[in-house]
Amino acid sequence: MTHAGGGRQSAGPRRVSRRRLFGVDRSGPSPTATRAGQPLQPWTLPNAIGYVRAALIPVFVVVALSSRHGQNALSVTLFAVIGWADYADGFAARLTGQYSRLGTLLDPIVDRLLIVAGMAVCFDFSLLPRWALLVAVARELLMLCLSRYGLRRGVDLKINWPGRLGVAPIMGAPFFAMAGVHWLGLILLYVGLALTLTATLLYVRRGIAELRAGGRGLGPRARPERQASSSD
Repeated sequence: MTHAGGGRQSAGPRRVSRRRLFGVDRSGPSPTATRAGQPLQPWTLPNAIGYVRAALIPVFVVVALSSRHGQNALSVTLFAVIGWADYADGFAARLTGQYSRLGTLLDPIVDRLLIVAGMAVCFDFSLLPRWALLVAVARELLMLCLSRYGLRRGVDLKINWPGRLGVAPIMGAPFFAMAGVHWLGLILLYVGLALTLTATLLYVRRGIAELRAGGRGLGPRARPERQASSSD
């Protein structure tokens, strides 16, 4: 997945290598503006792209479910535009330096909503095996819950490589199924499930380790304060 958002890192634009600009080079720490505790900075170009993506998802669902077989050209085009715009907001953030905390939180949520929407359409028209679609949707909803729980506990789940690599096939599966290329959609679905389920196990393991490390670092006076803040 890409980091989008707002809030400039410095007073002026800094030079970005071509590899980093296109998301190939992801070395180094995350931008300061994307980290927990930073201002949301909602009004930026990358976040505006995220808002448009989110707004188009219900439009896609209505168009797709209104079609005869779930393989409508307009719905397939909408799905592709929303999906590829994920790279556009990340590109815009790296090009302009407009990173933000809101962009970091919004981007994966929109991606998961798009995946769930595409899977729901495929489920309704039986374009892909329903059991696999249910597993994929359950995984996306679980990750939303885990991310929310982690944020409340002070654990910021950063995307790992299986999760990063799994985005394209898990998003491509409903696209190709709706486009009528069933065999390719089926392969991508199974590959995407293998990668994303592996990523989920790694997220859970890392989250548990960080929670345990945080618990050991809390003194007897600090624990009640943390518990009080997490229940707000």
